[in-house]
Amino acid sequence: MLREVMEEEFRRSVKEGLVLADFYSATCGPCKMLSFVLADVEKACGDKVNIMKVDFDKNKVLVEEYGVSGYPTLIFMKDGEELKRLTGLQQKPAIIKMIEEAL
Repeated sequence: MLREVMEEEFRRSVKEGLVLADFYSATCGPCKMLSFVLADVEKACGDKVNIMKVDFDKNKVLVEEYGVSGYPTLIFMKDGEELKRLTGLQQKPAIIKMIEEAL
């Protein structure tokens, strides 16, 4: 199950390993559709990647710090460093490819 994190947990979680952060809004249609895609990605990738949801409206400090200007925005990070970001609704194969490239 995808888990929503707040700032403190986000900062702890991104320090090690591969992380996929989904910056989303609860009122965004594409964000809701992306949640289903990410749930499938999580099943397919197991523990290769830590997928977390970051509510755009509840985490303004992170939104500003990471320069997130729209949602959904996916940010791929490895050991605390941003590798890539995607904005808008994405498909499962593209997300899985990004994860595999980052491993």
